[in-house]
Amino acid sequence: MSTHFVGEGNIGSAPDFREFPHGNEEPRRLLRLNVYFDNPVPTKDGYEDRGGYWAPVELWHRDAEHWQTLYQKGMRVLVEGRTVKDEWEDAEENERTTFKIEARRVGILPFRVESVKLSAKPASTDPDPDAT
Repeated sequence: MSTHFVGEGNIGSAPDFREFPHGNEEPRRLLRLNVYFDNPVPTKDGYEDRGGYWAPVELWHRDAEHWQTLYQKGMRVLVEGRTVKDEWEDAEENERTTFKIEARRVGILPFRVESVKLSAKPASTDPDPDAT
């Protein structure tokens, strides 16, 4: 069971990168984020969080290893993907249910960002260098 998901929240801990062998092909790369999706509701004194929750976010991508250095604890992100129900047993054999987000995209929002530095543009195979 899954459903489309779009949510804004804060990363709660350092990203966790993992790599998994994939036969003779390039390994599969996973970046896990723990995100708090808040629900700010206006009050007379500002805003109050009502109904916010923590959710594990999984992002499978070939650039996941590099991205673990970009995403940081406390960073505000916009997550787009799908919510998936994950059923499992704990060490005492109790049945547990968790909802996780399988992300297609995790965008960094500009709150508290001091600067942005882009890497060099990849070399073009276009024969006309003035075409870009």
